[in-house]
Amino acid sequence: MEKFVIKGGRELHGRVKVSGSKNASLPILFASILTGELDLSNVPALMDVATTCDLLEHMGFAVSREPGRVKVKEGEVTPEAPYELVKKMRASILALGPLLARFGRAKVSLPGGCAIGLRPVDLHLKGLSKMGAEIEISHGYIVASVNGRLKGADITLDFPTVGGTENLLMAATLAEGRTVIRNAAKEPEIVDLAKALKSAGAHIEGEGTDVIVVEGEGELSPIVHSVMPDRIEAGTFLSAVATAGGDVVIEDFPSETLGTVIDKFKEAGLEIEELSPSEVRVRKRQRLKGTDITTQPYPGFPTDMQAQFMAAMCTADGVSVIKETIFENRFMHALELQRMGADLKIEGNTVVVKGVERLTGAKVTATDLRASASLVVAGLGAENTTEVYRIYHLDRGYERLEEKLKALGAEIERVPSELKY
Repeated sequence: MEKFVIKGGRELHGRVKVSGSKNASLPILFASILTGELDLSNVPALMDVATTCDLLEHMGFAVSREPGRVKVKEGEVTPEAPYELVKKMRASILALGPLLARFGRAKVSLPGGCAIGLRPVDLHLKGLSKMGAEIEISHGYIVASVNGRLKGADITLDFPTVGGTENLLMAATLAEGRTVIRNAAKEPEIVDLAKALKSAGAHIEGEGTDVIVVEGEGELSPIVHSVMPDRIEAGTFLSAVATAGGDVVIEDFPSETLGTVIDKFKEAGLEIEELSPSEVRVRKRQRLKGTDITTQPYPGFPTDMQAQFMAAMCTADGVSVIKETIFENRFMHALELQRMGADLKIEGNTVVVKGVERLTGAKVTATDLRASASLVVAGLGAENTTEVYRIYHLDRGYERLEEKLKALGAEIERVPSELKY
């Protein structure tokens, strides 16, 4: 096990480049099940990407990896995703729809991943059942089959679930006839998935809106695609400057996907200047002021940025009210921020943050991916030394984060951890 040791109080200066999106890479990698072949570029080097590649290899696909690129070619496929791999990552459920659509059967373990809430998969299963799949839960596995091809259907989701939308979108590309997905999630990563599927000949309309229409095909061509930049990593760099201070140019910055995050940081007093459609300059020249947020499905404020924004508000002037409406167990980082001197009061799905002058270094433990990022952000602006444990959570979703921060002037080191988990 490893930990980060951060000596806070150093401003950040220079240029940093945003990596490819984790949340776009994973469903596109699973989409290779539909096509049998994929050439994907701008892929970040992350644990979740490695887990997905391992899962594809386990199922019989040949996977070749090089820096920033993954190629997949079909071999002799066994449509099964075992617990040993799926437990590491909830996104593994995205194998279900493609396996059913392409091979007519699937056995996928119920998923694991971050402990931030229940995130049930029932919406995935309801939609696939409406497309003709027979599904049962047996010994911790989803066992599904279809007689012939999946059938196009008119599906209304109870909630605009991102994973559910992605699973049904992929399944619909090989289904017989037209599929309409209503109350669909609108996240940019779904748009990127649709672009990748269209590169293979899929007929999709409405991605990025709440109604997606798919005309099923008998087969698809290989996918050739470049992954969009990671908007959550980009937002995390905004949080880092908001906390540590400084003047940073962020390259490959997806401004068009971060509207609400940019607006809230500007409201707090952070200076964000768009230098080009893919490059921004962010500066902190005064203490930020307390600002309220409520997490919502896209295009609202993303739940994946809630923890990092909270860390920035811990030292803002005044009171911030942070409300989480997506996941029911996503305030575990608040208890660790309190160890660093943050004045936080948790009230159900709301945290009231009273800004303090400065946080102080402490030993803290990451509980999930975005919580770990928030603790790193907090440590950058804190007095003295912060030690962040369980950083394997962070490695699931951030590529070389400590190296990028060091290049900006942060004092952060990855060292062996004396604690065993």
